[in-house]
Amino acid sequence: LNYGFLNASYASLSLKEEILDGEKVFRATSIGKTTGLARLFFKVDDIYETFFSLDNVKPIKSIRDIYEGGYEREAETKYDYESNTAFFYDKLKNINKEFKIHSEIQDIISTFYYLRKHLDISLLKPNDLIYVDIFFDKEIYPFKMMFLGKERIKTKFGLVECLKLRPYMESGRVFRDNEGIKIWVTNDENRVPIKVKADLRVGSIVANLVSFRGLANPFKIVVSE
Repeated sequence: LNYGFLNASYASLSLKEEILDGEKVFRATSIGKTTGLARLFFKVDDIYETFFSLDNVKPIKSIRDIYEGGYEREAETKYDYESNTAFFYDKLKNINKEFKIHSEIQDIISTFYYLRKHLDISLLKPNDLIYVDIFFDKEIYPFKMMFLGKERIKTKFGLVECLKLRPYMESGRVFRDNEGIKIWVTNDENRVPIKVKADLRVGSIVANLVSFRGLANPFKIVVSE
């Protein structure tokens, strides 16, 4: 992730099989850290994790362990779809709370895998909206994202055809407006994030994919370089 000429941080997303409560599940882990000069001014160490079943992307358990410039949160959420209840546990404050959810809820990490597996892009036209309800930090957020069409992106791997998407984020302290983020993912079965551009109130951040491994499907390159 680059902020202007600075290499501000890095992020990774990984998926592996694991046993949870006697059942084989997927464990998705997202890690983000500031680096170099950015870390001196604003230290970030974030870990987000989600557990979901092998055949149906629906969060079973979510973990949030973050440190952002002095702000800390260490929390765990478990989901019961028989009672449609999320059991939230704040580990730092030793607080347990229950929240009503619905059977189609996602969390901040599972949303990517849910759209990757279940969304049929062939049915979308440019400017169509995609809707997902996300449970995050004790609240349900109605998330929406616009499909902007297809675009070829020049990458370190070559020219890659991508699906261009615009998630709508809350504007204000961080983002310049609620349309300030664009995401490009590969137009293949992998749906790998290739590039993210976020317009902030001051400047912008650009993230580019630098490495990948273990993809289930061929990585399609239009022109190798």
